[in-house]
Amino acid sequence: MKSQRTSVKAFLFLMIGLWSISGFATSAKDSIYLRVNQVGYLEEDQKVAIAFSDSRVRGEFQVRDAQTDAVVYSGKLRKADARDWGKFKHFYYMDFSDLDAEGRYYISVNGPAKPSQEFGIGGGHSYKHYQEDLIGFMRQQRCGYNPFLDMVCHQHDGRSMYGPMPDSTYVDVSGGWHDAGDQLKYLITSSNATARMLKAYEMAPEKFDDKVDALGHPEPNGIPDVLDEAKWGLDWIHKMHPKPGQLFHQVADDRDHLGMKWPNDDPSDYGWGPNSYRVAYFANGEAQGLREHKSKATGIANLAGRSAAAMAIAARIWKEELDDPVFAEKCRVAALELYRMGKEQEGYQQGNSYGSPYRYNEDTWADDMEWGAAELYALTGEDHYLQDAVHYSKMANTVSWTDKEDAEHYRYYPFVNVGHYALYEHADPQTQDQLADYYRQGIEHTIARSKNNAYQIGVPFIWCSNNLTVALITQIILYEEMTGDTQYRDFMLAQRDWLFGRNPWGTSMFMNIPQEGEYPQDVHTSVWYLTREEVPGGLVDGPVYAEVYNSLTGLHLAEPDEFEKFQNEFVVYHDDFGDYSTNEPTMDGTAGAIFMMAYFGEPVEKKE
Repeated sequence: MKSQRTSVKAFLFLMIGLWSISGFATSAKDSIYLRVNQVGYLEEDQKVAIAFSDSRVRGEFQVRDAQTDAVVYSGKLRKADARDWGKFKHFYYMDFSDLDAEGRYYISVNGPAKPSQEFGIGGGHSYKHYQEDLIGFMRQQRCGYNPFLDMVCHQHDGRSMYGPMPDSTYVDVSGGWHDAGDQLKYLITSSNATARMLKAYEMAPEKFDDKVDALGHPEPNGIPDVLDEAKWGLDWIHKMHPKPGQLFHQVADDRDHLGMKWPNDDPSDYGWGPNSYRVAYFANGEAQGLREHKSKATGIANLAGRSAAAMAIAARIWKEELDDPVFAEKCRVAALELYRMGKEQEGYQQGNSYGSPYRYNEDTWADDMEWGAAELYALTGEDHYLQDAVHYSKMANTVSWTDKEDAEHYRYYPFVNVGHYALYEHADPQTQDQLADYYRQGIEHTIARSKNNAYQIGVPFIWCSNNLTVALITQIILYEEMTGDTQYRDFMLAQRDWLFGRNPWGTSMFMNIPQEGEYPQDVHTSVWYLTREEVPGGLVDGPVYAEVYNSLTGLHLAEPDEFEKFQNEFVVYHDDFGDYSTNEPTMDGTAGAIFMMAYFGEPVEKKE
């Protein structure tokens, strides 16, 4: 594991085998493990770390200054009122919320325990500008010109299937983002990623910097990098919507899955030879699949509604802030047309597979149309969009993963209904109360689930559980912004802390965040495998139910499991290249986390 220790911390660790304080045993079975948010805390945050052991623990904990090792805070270990987690029977909270002095710290306890990882308190010592790392990871996912690899790939995308034109007709759908460790491209995820980045900027423009140009080269261009990245997505959505009434939804399929490969030398063959044309699936609102595995579909409104929301937000930003009326108008026209298509074909389009049973199983769409309608009302002021938004909000209601213990992969995507928030400011008071209650009910379901574990984590551990955790955090923040009600803030912070190390494995779930801490390193991506270069910012899929892990095909660990002692029959996580179910960073998960990271991050210092 990656960590830093002062000489005093090293001494404490070496003395563990000699200690027998307050009745502590010194066997490995009785070791005490400390878990803390490695990134840290803002001054006003609730600050609660966790200790766990197989044996009872009593006594105090100390928060120490990382530079001087001086004790700056002491408190009692408080037993967690929750059932055990796997192998460990005793969990304790270490609450140091009263400590609000900026600085770098670590926690120690009497007995056989390593000191905790270091963490910061205060903006300058904790969240800083990590949102920029997440945007940097998005650049690494680019298809077309990739600035991280400095190469151009997949210029032959693609050849149509299921469209109004003859099958295999060439359409230019180059660009966009590779979805995850693979090199497929989905409108399902890219529309959400684009819209979420635009919304993050609209909500917190002061948090975003300008360090690169539109191609990702290290030259400022006068445009915040989050907007440069969002435009990469917008440009691809425009290609996927080449003319009125037409929309493509996916480029390539699981024929891509041939192992780790350079994107500019892709050996996958879709019938036109290796490293050549790839299939481009047209969104016709019907079940699709070129072999035995067929998707389900009832319409295209999920894709059209989200894409319309992205285009409507972009039309506002490029007109009002970037003074580019030409691109703004292009986005406005696309928003109107995409939304019209969604109304004409209400329902959902899912992802396509070829030889594999796995696909994106999204089956909701009213939330996306609500979001599109709300953003179009904000753009145009036309009342029929407001009426539509209210109508779709009632259809979307509380439909969510929040009250489910299991769900098909990406069934309730995009996991948080931003449409409720987008509509709220335009709605009448009665509708506002209803929208807030929709959010509130979902949050309450997750709180009920959280009472079953000492970590207070409120999500089910289905595939991409980290995306659900980010979605829950986002929903609570949006609820606070809407209502001013902060009753869920401490619960929200517990979800945040889980993502940064207050979890059984003591690891952050974001690549290289924090750089001096424990984070996913052996990630399931071609970039890591082929270059051995770490790319900061990527959010990995995260822990899954052990039964999910054991049911998936092609999983194997490439190295001995460094977290073996913390695994259990309930939930597993592996920092291992071979585990695509828990340790694959995703483009859309990372994009969805940009707002969360910016919310806690520091404002950018404006250059004179």
